[in-house]
Amino acid sequence: MSLTGKAALVTGASRGIGRAIALGLAEAGCAVACIASRKENAADVVSEITAGGGKALAIGADVGSLAAAEEAVSRCIAEFGSLDVLVNNAGIARDQLILRMTEEEWDQVITTNLKGAWNFAKAAAKPMMKARWGRIINLSSIVGLSGQAGQTNYAAAKAGLIGLTMSLAKEFGSRGITCNAVAPGFIETDMTQGLPNEMREQILKSAPVGRLGTPEDVAAAVLFLAGEGASYITGQVLVVDGGLTL
Repeated sequence: MSLTGKAALVTGASRGIGRAIALGLAEAGCAVACIASRKENAADVVSEITAGGGKALAIGADVGSLAAAEEAVSRCIAEFGSLDVLVNNAGIARDQLILRMTEEEWDQVITTNLKGAWNFAKAAAKPMMKARWGRIINLSSIVGLSGQAGQTNYAAAKAGLIGLTMSLAKEFGSRGITCNAVAPGFIETDMTQGLPNEMREQILKSAPVGRLGTPEDVAAAVLFLAGEGASYITGQVLVVDGGLTL
């Protein structure tokens, strides 16, 4: 699959799933604007892309700010000439049972994980509608489908992303823009490094494929949805969990 000539913007691109997505899009031919909370955090992934002959740009932005999202989209278009693929990947976790969770922990997760995606979708809407082509891919989670004790904030945000995805699909479909969500299961990233051993063992026993996922597994799903082959797929949730939720 080739995305040569396209430009992508990936939030949370400095590590984990976001980094794998940025590298995968670059390998497919995309120029990639790599968004991180601080510009220097995305420097390594940009260097890796450019060392391989690709085009990339590091942008520091607070995804919870609409103004910052609009500025990032403007910079991407100024640098690469377009914005064709938007991947809303930025996310944080602040896990606590609701009796212990603070209002601040709720607000932080909702702002980054859900409002951040809304901000960038809104900022990308006009240029994509003008071009009459676009791909918006939101990173949800299986937790957004089934819930999880101790993650009321995270689960609510990830479930919200599914509603956002379906609504955007209906708003943009007639303009050649698709919007889909990818819902990863347990992926080997910094966020899952702290899983208790007993939980890790239970996941390995429950998943038919017998392993945790990798960031590259998720990136492959994103690349598929970003390509021409997925032009008739919109408003869908692609679960990437090794069969864990079967």
